[in-house]
Amino acid sequence: MYKLIAIDIDDTLINDNKEVLPSTQKALEQAVAKDVVVTLATGRAYASAQHLARQTGLNVPIITYQGALIKNLLDEQVLYERFVPKDAAHKLFDFCIEHNLHVQFYIDDKLYAREENQKLIDYCELNGTPYFIEPDFIKIVDQPTPKILIVDDPAYLDEIAPILRGLLGDQVHITKSKPQFLEIMHHEGTKGHALTFLADHFNVELSETIAIGDSWNDHEMLEVAGLGVAMGNAIDALKEIADYVTLSNNEDGIKQVIEKFVLNPE
Repeated sequence: MYKLIAIDIDDTLINDNKEVLPSTQKALEQAVAKDVVVTLATGRAYASAQHLARQTGLNVPIITYQGALIKNLLDEQVLYERFVPKDAAHKLFDFCIEHNLHVQFYIDDKLYAREENQKLIDYCELNGTPYFIEPDFIKIVDQPTPKILIVDDPAYLDEIAPILRGLLGDQVHITKSKPQFLEIMHHEGTKGHALTFLADHFNVELSETIAIGDSWNDHEMLEVAGLGVAMGNAIDALKEIADYVTLSNNEDGIKQVIEKFVLNPE
């Protein structure tokens, strides 16, 4: 009997039109009615994720910033929080300046950039996120941040990711949420760490959890969950480590998982 389901948002819970299908919504409600905890696990900021979570009718803590922040929806109490180490943030910022990279920091759930450009505009349109420009960016770098994000060509990000891992060491976690987004968190800011924390919070064994995602930033939670599920539209690397591959985000993949493993388990 599965008691906790953690679901990624983009390209997993929502379809390509950025909508939760009515049939998916009904399946979520049926799972909750069976006393299953349904939560979200996303790279998005809390402000972005909580709006969708409330629209979906969820009222439990949600996992945001790739796992660096878990926050209650009801009273906005912070349950789990990990910040990028300050020396790592400074090294990363210096690297971005030296290599002319677009970088975004998140402070108090607000997105900050040094300048307005097309990469920033496209990102914020995609996620419906407001942004703030701070030319004197060192003020931002000095503040606690759960996530730093670099936007650039996917192939170039693949090239610099191992360089950044060497520069920053094991104090950070580096992953991709989309091919053009390289994200840097505290080394315990992963969806796997966050799912482990939430399972303990709800007194649920990890074997009683389901994790569902589509991208490589989901792999840690699929690996720790009792049932790791990849969407039909997931990247091949995630499908290879998944226990089960469901339908795509446009074909009610979430509904199929809930019906098969929660509502009508064999």
